[in-house]
Amino acid sequence: MSERTVLAVTGSDRVDFLQGLVTNDVTRAADGIIYAALLTPQGKFIADFFVVGQDDRLLIDVDAGVATSLFQRLNMYKLRADVQIAEADEVVSTGTGPAPDGAMADPRHEALGWRAYGATQQSDDTDWAAVRVAHMIPQTGVELTSDTYILEAGFERLNGVDFRKGCYVGQEIVARMKHKTELRKGLARVVLDGTANPGDEITADGKPVGVLHTVSGDQGIAYLRFDRATGDMTAGSASLRRAD
Repeated sequence: MSERTVLAVTGSDRVDFLQGLVTNDVTRAADGIIYAALLTPQGKFIADFFVVGQDDRLLIDVDAGVATSLFQRLNMYKLRADVQIAEADEVVSTGTGPAPDGAMADPRHEALGWRAYGATQQSDDTDWAAVRVAHMIPQTGVELTSDTYILEAGFERLNGVDFRKGCYVGQEIVARMKHKTELRKGLARVVLDGTANPGDEITADGKPVGVLHTVSGDQGIAYLRFDRATGDMTAGSASLRRAD
């Protein structure tokens, strides 16, 4: 998976350092794997990633397209902490078939199979677009952008946020959205009748409703304004309806 970059975080303060920054409980990654995100102070998305605990380091498995910005942001937060961050040599493999030795279950959803880290590529030929659409799994740069609020993207459902771990960057906004408001926008699965492409605007009765993102077959992931997405919608030359 050349589209993934692995960063190695070492130093005696590595767990406490990440714990104060990311959305999930880093202590749960000891000898395992968690899914998490780094946010802006305003609660907007910067990057999502997996944290893998090893004896003397934490691995961060992140989309290569945001790896540089994540690396720079983490280094900005280091201050005087005993933490070192460097790119690691590990290759990321994923699949839904038989898992290689040392593979770990993807913590987001059982349908996402396994992830493995090593010297060689062992991924299988899973149709990831179909899997993501079927289970509404957002992807960096597609459903997850700098305008994203993670609860609208389903991070609670995907085990990507811990509401009991304490403070992290952007935590106040996430907590407020969880406890004080009802989500009015967010990701939803839609069924298409006709042709529409990722990025097409979705409308209903001539009013904007949202945007179509990943498409697989006759279904897709869309970002919708829920109060307007209650009936028939259109995008491109297709008619749409919510699948749930």
